[in-house]
Amino acid sequence: MAPPPPASMPLQQRLMHLAQTLQFGWFVGHLTLLFCSLRYSLSYLTFNYYSRWARFSYRTAFVAAAATYGIVVYKAYRARSRQGARQQPGALALLGDENVQYLLMALVWLFGRQIPLALLPFTVYSVFHVATYTRANLIPTFQPPQQAPAGSASPGGRPATKSSPLADTIGHFVKEYYDASMTLVASLEIFLWFRVLGSAIIFTKGSWILLVIYTVFVRSRYSQSSFVQGAIGQGVARVDALVANQSTPPVARQGWETAKRLGRQAIDATDINRYTGAKGQQAPKKAQ
Repeated sequence: MAPPPPASMPLQQRLMHLAQTLQFGWFVGHLTLLFCSLRYSLSYLTFNYYSRWARFSYRTAFVAAAATYGIVVYKAYRARSRQGARQQPGALALLGDENVQYLLMALVWLFGRQIPLALLPFTVYSVFHVATYTRANLIPTFQPPQQAPAGSASPGGRPATKSSPLADTIGHFVKEYYDASMTLVASLEIFLWFRVLGSAIIFTKGSWILLVIYTVFVRSRYSQSSFVQGAIGQGVARVDALVANQSTPPVARQGWETAKRLGRQAIDATDINRYTGAKGQQAPKKAQ
């Protein structure tokens, strides 16, 4: 993330400098997504989720999501070009980028029928992105760090600066709840898969195509995210505990074991490293 404008500039110039960056557009996109999600939630709670404002809020939220992830993908492409990369990543490498995956899914949800649950993972991400940008850029722009009292210095010998209490509070919030929130996102994405599966079972229009697309997305998330792996592992362990109960019919136990075996086979068969020749998994990138 780009540093805030220099404190020596007047406030108006600092704000103009900040607003002219792509990162500010990224922030506005996430902020718009939060407002639209809140507006849609109000419509949903009052059972007006197909009203004009509800539809507008839902679609606008995914337009904002596509814009934010599009900015991140573009910045990554531009960074590679500036570094003099002779060859840009191929199609498989691009599809392996989490930000590209979320960009494509935002477009899928944007042009598909309304599924309220699809908004929640993007909303959770936006909460943390807005908080991080506010702490790192907005607060220092409005309130530049002040020099600490004389005699105090940082370990590197530079004069120490006094940070904003609000920035410290936001930083503590992000650090305290980040892991729990990413686990929540993983659980929501898994629940969403079952929601899409239910629509496919009753043959809702376009649901089978959506199921295939979203299954590919979830499989990719499983490869890249330890949070998704943990959420699935916890879910499997809970079902194992239920099935192990003596009152569970043998047919149900056998069916569960068959489902687990087929799931493991599907994971092995769809491991992209088997087809690309890659050794091991790359360190997952954090979705922006």
